[in-house]
Amino acid sequence: MNRFEDASTLPLSWWKSSASAAQSDCVECAVVAPERVAVRDSKKPTGPALLLTRDQFVGLVTAVKSGKFAG
Repeated sequence: MNRFEDASTLPLSWWKSSASAAQSDCVECAVVAPERVAVRDSKKPTGPALLLTRDQFVGLVTAVKSGKFAG
């Protein structure tokens, strides 16, 4: 996993879930390459971004959907 300090410097098209329209606690994702996905905090577009492999990204989404990170 790599980290970029300023995600706004990445020439990517970012998106967030349509389910997050009314929420302020969102992440944005962008496809970097066929097997790489970048993830950043939507509230801090100039903040850091993580670069994940497709498998790491799928694992993250699966864990979130299962409630693993629920408070």
